Amino acid sequence: MSASALSTLTAALLMITGTSAPQPAPVSARVETPVVYDDAAGGHADADDPAVWVDPRDPNRSLVIATLKEAGLDVHGLDGGRLQHIAAPAGPGADAAPGRFNNVDVVYGFELGGRKTDLALVTDRGRDRVRAYAIDPAAVAAGRPPLKDVTAANAAPVFSASETDVDDQRTVYGLAAFSDDDHTYAVVSRRSETRVRLLRLEDRGGRVGYRTEDTLDLPGSFTLPNGGSWTPCADPGDHAQVEGMVVDQEKHVLYAAQEDVGLWRIALDDEEFERPKLIDRVREYGTPWTYDAQEEECVLDTANDPGFGGEHLSADAEGATIYHAADGKGYLLASSQGDNTFAVYERQGRNAYLGSFAVTDGAATDGVQHSDGAAVVNVPLGRSFPEGLLVTHDGEETPGEGEREGTNFKFTGWESVAGAFPKPLTIDTRSFDPRDTD
Repeated sequence: MSASALSTLTAALLMITGTSAPQPAPVSARVETPVVYDDAAGGHADADDPAVWVDPRDPNRSLVIATLKEAGLDVHGLDGGRLQHIAAPAGPGADAAPGRFNNVDVVYGFELGGRKTDLALVTDRGRDRVRAYAIDPAAVAAGRPPLKDVTAANAAPVFSASETDVDDQRTVYGLAAFSDDDHTYAVVSRRSETRVRLLRLEDRGGRVGYRTEDTLDLPGSFTLPNGGSWTPCADPGDHAQVEGMVVDQEKHVLYAAQEDVGLWRIALDDEEFERPKLIDRVREYGTPWTYDAQEEECVLDTANDPGFGGEHLSADAEGATIYHAADGKGYLLASSQGDNTFAVYERQGRNAYLGSFAVTDGAATDGVQHSDGAAVVNVPLGRSFPEGLLVTHDGEETPGEGEREGTNFKFTGWESVAGAFPKPLTIDTRSFDPRDTD
């Protein structure tokens, strides 16, 4: 959904309710990455989703790996500087869709060619593949490009039945990776559909392939408390897709943000999806809508909103990430793209809502608008972020450069987020190690 459409929807919702939500806690980022531009001069780079890799020898050398859609992938140091750029692959023919990197996640210690290897996994929405990049700590220390493509040549389309179907672009979209019992998995979603799929990674002669373990179709329509039926707003022929996802690998739980619906919790048991539970709804849930063919967008009938929506998320519900703390405690964070905030829930129990925050203009960076992806780590990252790090996508870099559409990523110390709440959130840098997957 466009930034202007999101702002219009939010304003309309406030007009009909006559009230505004409690003000989110203001937080300022400390570092930002170089601005990228979605035009020919900028290589059609459109920032989207980040992941954090923790260096096992020197946390000061940890990396932020970030997708740029059609422009591929960038790798950044903790100072925000670009260390490596990886282009998305071209299509196999002149008329074939080129690569388009959508979401990224990191897994540690995958057994590849007889060696424990850290991987950055990326959904290539353009070619309907999951691509794998080995992360070399020695290259990081030596100042060489740290990522190397190790995707198996025979990695097949994830959802498409044939290469011809790939061009329809109902392809792999969101991604969350995790390890369990010496195996590594990726949960992926399908663009313009409600489907999510569990893939198991395989070593294919020193390259990374995958096979399907399970598939789940989330609801595409809903029965409202008044007995009526509601289908979420979508372009003709599309359905309520999922993008932002995260797996709590200590609890074996997937959290999936269905953009125009809300936030789901889905247990993972014996390589299968259990029954999904909707733990929060977007504010627009249940609101009637029509489709404006001329403007090619949905128009919400806010005057007839039946009031069945939630209070904490404005569509689109987007990037989800988990902050780990001791004894199963910690936080689930979700991007509320429609009002430029991030909702915070308890990690344990029924995921009670604790409050929201916004990354606002500060001394070092501008604020964050229309955020897609986010990633948080609790461990100390050296001198730069000694109490953990939150990385957020910024969908509207300001001030802009004329009419060019600029995006980038913001780095915020976790202590800034934790301290912004009336009752400060936990800071726990010791109880969870992202490399410990047992």
